[in-house]
Amino acid sequence: MFTGIVQGTAEVVAVDEKPLFRTHTLRFPSQWLEGLEIGASVAHNGCCLTVTAIHDDLVSFDLIKETLRITNLGDITPGSRVNIERAAKFSDEIGGHLMSGHIMTTAEISKIIQSENNREIWFRLQDSALIKYILHKGFVGIDGCSLTIGDVVANKFCVHLIPETLQRTLLGQKKIGDRVNIEIDPQTQAVIDTVERVLAAREMATTEAKV
Repeated sequence: MFTGIVQGTAEVVAVDEKPLFRTHTLRFPSQWLEGLEIGASVAHNGCCLTVTAIHDDLVSFDLIKETLRITNLGDITPGSRVNIERAAKFSDEIGGHLMSGHIMTTAEISKIIQSENNREIWFRLQDSALIKYILHKGFVGIDGCSLTIGDVVANKFCVHLIPETLQRTLLGQKKIGDRVNIEIDPQTQAVIDTVERVLAAREMATTEAKV
């Protein structure tokens, strides 16, 4: 599990490309290496990946076909940077919201509105059917960042970013047209799916009663 509080960014120093499979090797700062072992979970742009090798400050991760298809990690090249969060531990402060690291879709940045101390970014979901889980003042994971949703219009939504988020994460470098990973808040999804099932069952029962 993760909290959506990105610890910083790491450089991808090598990409080993194979058919429908690739390995990313990243350079980690010393503070992120403490207690890190092969098999540990680390979120890259919000996507949970497993450590497969550690050599000094170089840490490797394997990405399978589904990961490359669903997320923006297939666009990564050597020299790219990714948002990093190590898995949460029991007793850790939950500053954002609980996240699984399972990316559901990507979104394209459609508009950026800059003011003196705030940046408003609008996103267009690749899978428009998921917009029902994007609720005003709800939570969403964007490239691993736990953020509060602002306005929602059609299949677009916005978030407001403070200077700390812009400085600590890659969201401050994003441009119109860039893709980001989206993780829907699982509690929101569970509530909406449950309500839909209950309403569908009631409608079916009412229809059958009229026959």
